[in-house]
Amino acid sequence: MAQESTPDSSKVTIGPLWHKLERTHKDAGIELGAVNFVPCSNETVELMKVSVKNISRRSIRFTPTAAIPIFGRSLANKHDHEHVTALLNRLEQVKDGVLLKPTMAFNEEGHKDASTVYFVFGRQDKTTALAGTFPTTESFYGEGGSLMSPEAVMKNLEPAILPPSELQGKEAIGALRFKEITLKPHTSADYIIAVGMASHHQQAKDIFSRFDSLEAFERALSANKKFWLDKISSIQFRSHDEDFNCWMRWVTLQPILRRIFGCSFLPDHDYGKGGKGWRDLWQDLLSLILIEPHLVQEHLLNNCAGIRIDGSNATIIGTRPTEFMADRNAITRVWMDHGAWPLLTVLLYIDQTGDFDLLLQKQTYFKDPQLSRTMDKDLGWISQYGNHLLDKKGQVYEGTLLEHLLVQNLVQFFNVGEHNITRLESADWNDGLDMAFARGESVAFMSFYGGNLLKLADLMETLGKLKGQTTIRLAKELLILLDTLNAGPVNYDHAKDKRDHLFGKYFHSVQPVLSGEVVEAAISEVARDLRQKGHWMFGQIRHQEKITVEHDGQKYQWFNGYYDNKGERVDGIKDNVVRMTLTGQVFALMSGMADSKEIETVIISVDHFLKDKKLGGYRLNTDFGLKHYLDLGRAFSFAFGTKENGAFFNHMTVMYAYALYTRGFGRQGYEVLQSIYRMALDTWRSKIYPGIPEYFDSDGRGMYHYLTGSASWLVLTGLTQAFGVRGLDGDLLLAPQLVKEEFNSKALASVICPFAGRRVTVEYHNPKKLDAGQYSIQQVSLNGCPIVGKLLNKASVKIERSLITATPEAHIRVVLDAYKVNPAKGRTQDKMDLVMVGG
Repeated sequence: MAQESTPDSSKVTIGPLWHKLERTHKDAGIELGAVNFVPCSNETVELMKVSVKNISRRSIRFTPTAAIPIFGRSLANKHDHEHVTALLNRLEQVKDGVLLKPTMAFNEEGHKDASTVYFVFGRQDKTTALAGTFPTTESFYGEGGSLMSPEAVMKNLEPAILPPSELQGKEAIGALRFKEITLKPHTSADYIIAVGMASHHQQAKDIFSRFDSLEAFERALSANKKFWLDKISSIQFRSHDEDFNCWMRWVTLQPILRRIFGCSFLPDHDYGKGGKGWRDLWQDLLSLILIEPHLVQEHLLNNCAGIRIDGSNATIIGTRPTEFMADRNAITRVWMDHGAWPLLTVLLYIDQTGDFDLLLQKQTYFKDPQLSRTMDKDLGWISQYGNHLLDKKGQVYEGTLLEHLLVQNLVQFFNVGEHNITRLESADWNDGLDMAFARGESVAFMSFYGGNLLKLADLMETLGKLKGQTTIRLAKELLILLDTLNAGPVNYDHAKDKRDHLFGKYFHSVQPVLSGEVVEAAISEVARDLRQKGHWMFGQIRHQEKITVEHDGQKYQWFNGYYDNKGERVDGIKDNVVRMTLTGQVFALMSGMADSKEIETVIISVDHFLKDKKLGGYRLNTDFGLKHYLDLGRAFSFAFGTKENGAFFNHMTVMYAYALYTRGFGRQGYEVLQSIYRMALDTWRSKIYPGIPEYFDSDGRGMYHYLTGSASWLVLTGLTQAFGVRGLDGDLLLAPQLVKEEFNSKALASVICPFAGRRVTVEYHNPKKLDAGQYSIQQVSLNGCPIVGKLLNKASVKIERSLITATPEAHIRVVLDAYKVNPAKGRTQDKMDLVMVGG
């Protein structure tokens, strides 16, 4: 009979992609340990070593059993035809365990031959075979039993080879019975267990043969540890707080998992069906650009094949390059923020690499029945037409990557609602704002698009100078969107005129096919048009969307984030309740729209209304006090403090910190990041492994740990803004905004990162322990040699790329000292001086 024992103590030890659980049962006199990992050598298998140690003073005799259920079919079959698909199972008992080979893959749209073998194998050592197996849940659990109380264990039943009739059509389990063993005091026994998939029986056996001894297991574990430590060592932060440095290494790991698994690879995640969405794709590339930019160019170009000529995009990415599909739920929708993210990612890539040629490479446009941002449908489109936009001659049209970026951002300038603000459409970054398609508007992302237009103008001019060209080639129809290049520009102050121009002229000219004509447009004129539009958007928001609220005897001011489906402003006071959205502030700052004084008032308002007094984190919005908000979105039907209704939503919080840093508010950006760090490390509340979850709820519990894109943003913010190590048109820019607490006892803080194909260490020396905004760069040396022989007296310095590539490894030391203000000119906090440092 089995004896139950409650553990006296449990301990979990973790490293990157390996996990160890230890439990002590003093009454039973045993200590149990289990180590799990997936080998880095490409086998489709998970390995586990279970150790049993006798910690008593007497010998202990026991019979070990390991059991792992084998579902062996699609996740969809857990909810659909679970019993019927079990009837397809065919099991085999072999020397090392249990094999499952279903007869076919069940799918009512078309059944297919099953090509996968599932297995659970085990060994104590090379010479000791299993005592036997229990291959079905029926034989192991017994009638009414369970995995926690299986009859085969509770009654210590002997395993047997089942007749073929009992190995068909049954739910499978890899229940392995090891041979009875007697452990003397202070001795231990180890057991190796493997769970995996293979294409045939022999491959399954071959995979296990590589790991079926303790020595082979330990070799694989050592190789696995080295592999993943190398991965997360690409970027290493070294500040005063060692716990923070360690935590950031775990955060660096998260984007790697996202790239492997997508954003929905765990069954408890609400995205459910897995795969990657458009927004995930671009933002997950941010960290890859910082680590391995040479791998990114092809991804960026391929991703642009998902852009439609109406500025929208396919929402699901296929498994092959340039393979895109519409929304995963086959619902016609368009997220208004999707066009904003690609430029941000492309700009980071160009700054890190100097690869301006990418902008001139050509790519197709995505085509499906959806027209005019879901407002119309191409009834003549059939699947045989294909998913590439054609011209009038039936040829696949290709435009430059720059043209794709222009389409995305120019369309959104004209795509406005009744308040002359960019339409919210099906939602923006906040997927929970999904019920205001008719009249909803997003002030937040209008800021983002306005900033993008200004950045595009700068980008084009830099491209022209580098390439020595004064014109760019564009589809003829884009001149409609570049209206100031034409004789009859649009009146931007009239929302209806802008919509008519977009829907009546531009969409009509590009759908369902393009003319195929290409024109040469002057870069200077296009840049002027873009700047005029970007500045108009900024002016519209600053003039119309400021919120002023009297609360507790004090005046607060911030920016409205949205209009709802009644055309009513969302932020402000309604029914004596203060409504404030963090999103509306983040992009007002990040885009460059808000000036320094406006930023200061926003910070005060955010700290007062959105910063939680108990937990210290920043909420996505205040409590609107609503049962639901059917004129804005599903988010407000969630309990307050969860998901998109007032949770501590880390993606937006990190972007808030990033925005503060980019505008020169380093101290405030640091405090925002620290709020996340403190909540994550408060493990009694957060109950998560090291890292950053999608959000913390009102109890401080971390939720959706690996679904979030905030990990990429956190690495980006820490490296490029706090430590200020980033590219600028391919050269290396150093613009630190570290606060005095981040320097160690020797007044040092450093970061290791890749740049220009070299391992670069940047070490800052702050002997006076000055705070962010108080110091300037005084001396710079590369591998011990001064780069410049005079005091820079500046907040940032640019080092030519050639100086980095000329050495196998670069160690840059930067000495910081007090910022000396020119009394005649003064200094603004959100502007940084730039000095070129050459050989």
